[in-house]
Amino acid sequence: MTASAEARDTALLAAQAAADKLATDVSIVDVSDRLAITDAFVLASAPNERQVQSIVDEVEERLREHGIKPVRREGVAESRWVLLDFVDVVVHVQHAEERAYYALERLWKDCPTIPFTDSAARGAAAPGGGAADEETTGR
Repeated sequence: MTASAEARDTALLAAQAAADKLATDVSIVDVSDRLAITDAFVLASAPNERQVQSIVDEVEERLREHGIKPVRREGVAESRWVLLDFVDVVVHVQHAEERAYYALERLWKDCPTIPFTDSAARGAAAPGGGAADEETTGR
């Protein structure tokens, strides 16, 4: 069994929200075959606690705009590893040190991933699509 279409859409929305706040190593793991309690994990990291909190805030806001609210939040006070439980999708935003130490990808390496490409990065890489082009050409 694979993650439901709704869970995939929610995970992709959360991943893009994290990427928009400059999260690093954003990935989505389909854990639906291994866990009965959720379909997917979104994993993202940041170099400091302030950015972890910024990513968490953006993910919550973006999903709230689509009528999706977390049923549980853990780790917000410390902002080293914040877990947002949206039932079918669990978002893990970790400080880079926690991400390296706990290595959730290694723990769930037998699970398939759900492809994610940062749409903002893709647009910036397109010819004429980046802010750098605007600055250098004066347009």
